[in-house]
Amino acid sequence: MINYQYGDFTIYRLDNQLLPANAWSTKRDYLKVIAAMTRQSAMAKQKIFQCSQHAVASCAALIKSGGVVIYPTDTIYGIGCDPYNDSAVKRIFTIKGRDEKKPLPILASSIVEAERIVSLGRTGRMLAEKYWPGALTIVAPIIDHRISPRVIAGSSSLAVRVPANNCVLLLLRHCIYLVGTSANLSGERTMKSAQEVLNSGLEGYDALLDGGTVDKGVESTIVSVEGKPKILREGAIKSREILHLIG
Repeated sequence: MINYQYGDFTIYRLDNQLLPANAWSTKRDYLKVIAAMTRQSAMAKQKIFQCSQHAVASCAALIKSGGVVIYPTDTIYGIGCDPYNDSAVKRIFTIKGRDEKKPLPILASSIVEAERIVSLGRTGRMLAEKYWPGALTIVAPIIDHRISPRVIAGSSSLAVRVPANNCVLLLLRHCIYLVGTSANLSGERTMKSAQEVLNSGLEGYDALLDGGTVDKGVESTIVSVEGKPKILREGAIKSREILHLIG
């Protein structure tokens, strides 16, 4: 007989069966414990880092070698990879269960670097100077066609932003660009802490940078500057504020 301790629960393994040690343990309690132990086993296979310079450098090395990393931003936790690495980008779609017809946004380290991959134009540049680093994603014509075609999913535009979070900005100093989609199963709620990610059942990534609980917990606002500016999604920044700025 082998004794396992999990929080307030003690579980015994007897004749290849897991049994609750206490008679008061309900079937629901028992199943919760088994599910939690399964999650812990999966978590042990992933690298979880506190957000330090050394950890960020390790995660950057993983990304440059084709890895997929989860990280904090100023809005929610994101999952990303090198946007130029087609096989890594494909893994993002697989991990999230995301439709490959949906494009992926990109995080850039600065306005200067963003303008190397998209044409912001006058309006886009004005919005970037006002809100970056911050919770505004700008959709603009792509000019760097080396980016994986999976990222733009047949479009001629690319969604880009510069986040206002020290941990991911440090990562972007190493990587310059990252795929910047939400770290969740497609269609599920977004995550605002590393613990929520770990409890969510999301699997298949290579590392997680734990930056604590993010400030907003709300996705970025998305505005397109292709042609007449248009709000595609209202998020952390109110639409009326953006529309007032651009007139």
